[in-house]
Amino acid sequence: MAENNAQNKAKLISETRRRFEAEYVTEKSEKYDSRDVERLQQDGNWVESYLYWRHNVVDETLKMLDESFQWRKEFSVNDLSESSIPRWLLELGGIYLHGYDKEGNKLFWIRVKYHIKDQKTIMDKKKLIAFWLERYAKRENGKPITVMFDMSETGLNSIDMDFVRFIINCFKVYYPKYLCK
Repeated sequence: MAENNAQNKAKLISETRRRFEAEYVTEKSEKYDSRDVERLQQDGNWVESYLYWRHNVVDETLKMLDESFQWRKEFSVNDLSESSIPRWLLELGGIYLHGYDKEGNKLFWIRVKYHIKDQKTIMDKKKLIAFWLERYAKRENGKPITVMFDMSETGLNSIDMDFVRFIINCFKVYYPKYLCK
C-alpha cells in the first residue's frame, strides 16, 4: 500500500514536471524566474506541496504553478534579502518569525498595530511577507507554520483587508501546505 502511494506520487510529480515544461515553460519562459523552473525539476517536495494543495489533480496544479511562478518573478522572491527590505520596516518589528506553537510549528507574527494602510509602503510590506515566507520555506521545506495576528492596541486605521487577502493568498497559492490546519 505504502509502495503504491509512493509510486503514484512519483508518477504525479513526473507528469506535473513534464507537462509544466511542455505546456507552460515553452510558451511563457520569460514570465518565470529560471531558478523556479529549475527547482521544480529538482525538488520533489516542492512539486508535491502544490499537488497536495490541489488534491493531486495535475491540471489544477499546473494552473497554480503558473500563477505562483509569475508572482514569484514579479516579487523577485529568489532575490529578496534583508538588504532588499527597507531597514525601518525590519526594525519596526511588525512582521517576523519567532517562537513555536504547542505542536512545534514556527509562529509567524503580524503585529497589526504597526500596519497603517498606505499606498507608498504596501509593496514593501508585501515583499516583507514574501521575504519571511521564502526564508522559512527554504529552511523548513514544507513544515507547517502558524500565523498569529496580534491585534493588541490596534485601531481602525490598522485594518487593511486588502493586505489580509494578500497574506491569505500567499498561503493559498504561493506557499501551499505551510499553513497549519
